Amino acid sequence: MMAITDPQVIEGEEPKEILLRPQFLSDFQGQEALKGNLAVFLQAARTRREAMDHVFISGPPGLGKTTLAGILANELGVDFKVTAAPALDKPKDIAGILTSLTERSVFFIDEIHRLKPAIEEMLYIAMEDGELDWIIGQGPSARTVRIPLAPFTLIGATTKPGRVSSPLFSRFGIHLRIDFYSEMELIDILHRSAPILEIRLEPGAAELLAKSSRGTPRVANRLLRRMRDFAQVQNAETINIGVVASSLKRLEIDEYGLERQDRAILLSIIQNYGGGPVGAETLAISVGEGMDSLEDFYEPYLIQRGFLMRTPRGRVATNLAYRHLGLQDLWKEKSSEDQGLLF
Repeated sequence: MMAITDPQVIEGEEPKEILLRPQFLSDFQGQEALKGNLAVFLQAARTRREAMDHVFISGPPGLGKTTLAGILANELGVDFKVTAAPALDKPKDIAGILTSLTERSVFFIDEIHRLKPAIEEMLYIAMEDGELDWIIGQGPSARTVRIPLAPFTLIGATTKPGRVSSPLFSRFGIHLRIDFYSEMELIDILHRSAPILEIRLEPGAAELLAKSSRGTPRVANRLLRRMRDFAQVQNAETINIGVVASSLKRLEIDEYGLERQDRAILLSIIQNYGGGPVGAETLAISVGEGMDSLEDFYEPYLIQRGFLMRTPRGRVATNLAYRHLGLQDLWKEKSSEDQGLLF
């Protein structure tokens, strides 16, 4: 459990990423419709001096779910406590946090789909009635005591909304979905981050970086820091398009933002499984990747950009994947075979 300003690092995050986080809604780039609705909910909660309704945030990794939770706490001017579902092992863990919350606090649980059933059931009553059920004693003498809680806002974030149980999902009053960012939104993010990192970023370089950032601010900021490293070693005064182009080539990142592992996934489907369909577990083993990484990080972007399709029978590489990898001849062979099967 940590405050958003603590120097500790949330799992999977680099320390410098915290410095680049916007603190208020006006500084948060992109997601305009989402921000417009949130501004209304925040103003209403501040006017009534009530705890904001519980918020459910979903979306792929690196799009700003944790950042957005911190912004809500800052905008409301209240305490912010953070934890991750895997860290909550026993009911006493969640009980200790809930009873320590102050008036209108924001309590953020990352990867909320991984909550254990016993802890999830405790949250039902806490979210709905503002109370905590606690069992005192054992055996025949055991009794249940209800402990009142200060009004609070629970923010649950997940990369897998489909795995959140219906009873828990229905208790959130505000549902937010963060989508991949457009290139223009990523350019704005890069231009905001550059002065914080004390570097100069030329417009053309920002555009090329944005195209290679997988629609994800976290990736954009990490690439920007790597460009700073290359520029410094090359004695370049600014990060220009030449520095970015040569650096991306050395990092094996192409103009679509695909990395070596992305291309390995597509090549495996095409060369080892005839373009698909192939099951996710088989595909993960063939490229030496974990199932979670495949499904949470690689597949969403490949599907969004049109390189990959999910079908009931498995994953299938598209015509765009063949063309991007220079394997048009294999696509023609596959198309001819498919037509032959039809007749």
